Amino acid sequence: MTVAVETGLWQLDTVASTVALKHKTMWGLVTVKGAIAAVSGGGEVGPEGSATGTLTLDAASLDTKNAKRDEHLRGADFFDVANHPEITYAVRSAELGDGGTVQVSGQLTVRGISRPHSLTAKLTGASADAVTLDTEFTVDRGEFGLGWNQLGMIRGLTTVNATLRFTRATTA
Repeated sequence: MTVAVETGLWQLDTVASTVALKHKTMWGLVTVKGAIAAVSGGGEVGPEGSATGTLTLDAASLDTKNAKRDEHLRGADFFDVANHPEITYAVRSAELGDGGTVQVSGQLTVRGISRPHSLTAKLTGASADAVTLDTEFTVDRGEFGLGWNQLGMIRGLTTVNATLRFTRATTA
């Protein structure tokens, strides 16, 4: 990939992008999986090759295929979507490294609580008009006020898997 391909404004392809979560519950015996259906975002790649941008997740769009659980996750015990409808990841820098790795530094905000968060993504596709990144990372939900844990059933870290496809932004 050359800097000429990378430079410019990019927007998230919401149809080709996915964000999924998984977390162990029931004392580690059951893994709850879910997907966030509504994801948006975009960014800019500068002439030096570094990228900045924002990814926004609609917390109310979390779907674990269990309506009662999803209602609880959207409530005040967890995401509190009435007061904090969005989860955001603000990319402060993203640098392409060896072997197609991308080192990303940013700030994750959940329930109005922001924390610095770094991750490694893998560049899995690149052309003049589209870039695709895959990543898997973990988050400690307790750092973001998601501390509900009846009878100690929920422990450990939440794993986030994302495939994010960005396309060159069109100018109007």
